[in-house]
Amino acid sequence: QVQLVESGGGLVRPGGSLRLSCATSGFTLDYYAVGWFRQAPGKEREGVSCSSSSNGSAIYAESVKGRFTISRDNAKKTVYLEMNSLKPEDTAVYHCARGWGMCSDEYDYWGQGTQVTVSS
Repeated sequence: QVQLVESGGGLVRPGGSLRLSCATSGFTLDYYAVGWFRQAPGKEREGVSCSSSSNGSAIYAESVKGRFTISRDNAKKTVYLEMNSLKPEDTAVYHCARGWGMCSDEYDYWGQGTQVTVSS
């Protein structure tokens, strides 16, 4: 079955870094896009970043541009999100999701999420 499992979240001080992992199974990652999303209490889900299946191109939300980096290892069936210079407003549950090819495609499977808390 298709599964996506996030890990790597935790408590970090402002300015710190975390690396999230999205371990996938049940499908060939090479052919799919994977996006990272986040949702904070009382706020709508926000798209953070996406890795395209085609050429490895990536997109980022303006709020994280220059601070976050998405990457993938298709052999390990894992997508990563490196987060640097973290701010309190980055606090949220982070989810990864499978797209249907390009990052503009619909996302059909979602992970359960991993909590990221940025606080002093």
